[in-house]
Amino acid sequence: MKIVVIGGTGLIGRRLVELLRERGSDAVAASPSTGVDTLTGAGLAGVLAGADVVVDIPNSPSFEDAAVLDFFERSTGTIVAAEREAGVGHHVVLSIVGADRLPDIGYMRAKVAQERIVTGSGIPFTIVRATQFFEFVPALADGATQDGTATLSDVLMQPIAAADVSEALAGIAEAAPVNGIVELAGPEPLRLDDLARRILAARGDARTVVTDPAAGYFGGAVDDTSLIPGHDPAVREQLRGGTPFSTWLEEGR
Repeated sequence: MKIVVIGGTGLIGRRLVELLRERGSDAVAASPSTGVDTLTGAGLAGVLAGADVVVDIPNSPSFEDAAVLDFFERSTGTIVAAEREAGVGHHVVLSIVGADRLPDIGYMRAKVAQERIVTGSGIPFTIVRATQFFEFVPALADGATQDGTATLSDVLMQPIAAADVSEALAGIAEAAPVNGIVELAGPEPLRLDDLARRILAARGDARTVVTDPAAGYFGGAVDDTSLIPGHDPAVREQLRGGTPFSTWLEEGR
């Protein structure tokens, strides 16, 4: 089975390609660094020749509302058009748990637009909505820091290790299309402010984390159902990563 991983040199994609090769698939990493540009289409036809599955996990270089929407609409539109020409039989796309419940957050609107392109493409698909990765919590703290203090919401999350995301995607890519949504989350619900506080402390970061329920998430209002799985009746399957936060933290990630 030939599986092309768009974004195959990034945090999730690099490990995903390794796992797929270990499992016997012909996995190919596709990204600008390997000569594939999904915005212009350069290199896409060649890498998709003979492909059975495409895993769509690139990320926008900008999180600004208009830029991120433009990126996902152009990239995904280019990919599905090339997939039709190549006869690809399964499009797997990585999205976000709760994306359609948070329309006031620009990044979430962009991911919903991406999902819409995939579902309307006519290509069999699986949408994998994952929760936030442990690895990205420090960036949330960075964005909320002023004068040495990070002000974060205590919103409930169910974060997951990036390695567990790669592992789940490997199984999904090798399976039949769901033609629906799968939710993927970590093994336990945790609160954002406490996550950040524990990660920064483990790294010797002297910043103080202050809890403000009104701080929201990426500038949007959230509650304790916004970012955790199990609140969408359209979801076909629930998957859980196996790495607890304490284990991930102890391993010095």
